Amino acid sequence: MGVNCEKVWRESSNYIDGDVSADLRKAIEEHAQSCQRCAAVLSGLKNIVQIYGDERMSDVPLGYGVRLHRRLEEDMRPARRGFMGWMVAFAATILVGGAFEVAKSASEGSPQRISRHSQPAFHPIPSDLRVLVSLGGKLFHLPFCRSINNRATAVEMTAEQAIQDGYTPCTRCLRKYLKTV
Repeated sequence: MGVNCEKVWRESSNYIDGDVSADLRKAIEEHAQSCQRCAAVLSGLKNIVQIYGDERMSDVPLGYGVRLHRRLEEDMRPARRGFMGWMVAFAATILVGGAFEVAKSASEGSPQRISRHSQPAFHPIPSDLRVLVSLGGKLFHLPFCRSINNRATAVEMTAEQAIQDGYTPCTRCLRKYLKTV
């Protein structure tokens, strides 16, 4: 009677427990001698059964089960937050709402800038000054500026239009127009 790996794996638990016929036992043992994978599976399974079959593995301290059940019951009870819990939730709601209102009022008064590093002009930038803006960028540049990230997507426009669109001046090529700190 010959067996293959799949048959050995299917019958491995019965083999370890001694619940297979003598012919099947002999066939599994012969197969395991020539197949390293099946030998490893059977050896590992024997070790696991031996370890978990050892009665010392299941010894727990006296009263452990009672303490475990008590702790689980405590953890499953709904938490009582009381008045302070509601106050914290209310305060958080007020803070979030206030933050939205501040952000909304700040954006209504001035055009939204693409760059968070925008600086107010020191000398007025001439409104008809021709500048370049890279699509997806945040800054506008003079045409000779070496800081233009993607010159291939650069679009020419006036400085006034760039400012209206939310772009800010490049600190390298338009330095004379910016406040320096």
